[in-house]
Amino acid sequence: MKKILLICLSILSLNGFSQNKKASNLETITLGGGCYWCVEAVYENLDGVKSVVSGFSGGNVPNPTYEEVCTGETGHAEVVQITYDKNITDINEIFKVFFTVHDPTTLNRQGADVGTQYRSVIFYKNDEQRKAAQSIIAELNKAKVYSNPIVTKVEPFKAFYKAEDYHQNYYANNKNQPYCKMVIQPKIEKFEKVFKDKLKKKQ
Repeated sequence: MKKILLICLSILSLNGFSQNKKASNLETITLGGGCYWCVEAVYENLDGVKSVVSGFSGGNVPNPTYEEVCTGETGHAEVVQITYDKNITDINEIFKVFFTVHDPTTLNRQGADVGTQYRSVIFYKNDEQRKAAQSIIAELNKAKVYSNPIVTKVEPFKAFYKAEDYHQNYYANNKNQPYCKMVIQPKIEKFEKVFKDKLKKKQ
């Protein structure tokens, strides 16, 4: 019996069903779409997303603080680093959500949040992500989905710096704050309406 079990495990491993299969299907993408509180709150509800971490990327200052990034002088953008399971979702769906819940046509701005730290940007980690990003931007521009051209930058990923702890899960921990009610909640409602079949099941 033990021998049969070992043979079965060996066959599964050869066919890609090893115990590391789950880990091998996890991938990360780093996105900037304005205030990271908003983007984080949306992706935390997308089925297949394992974690969303708010932070900074794209600048030239290592380990920046939130206050430093707010000056607009670090070169960093507010971003979220998303880890997702490719068995459940894929990069195209990640990008569809991204271009649905923020305005990719406003340069260095999302609503009342103004500055280069609020720019629309995709930091790709591999060629698949780069091609998918460029493709969806081209398709959206061609279809004239927006009245103005998309200004989202597509740049290679270099580094990610996690924001302070109080920025993590901000919406979940501060739902009664005015910004959460007036800015973040409408984005979540739009996401839930458009992607109602892609939501995580409530525990």
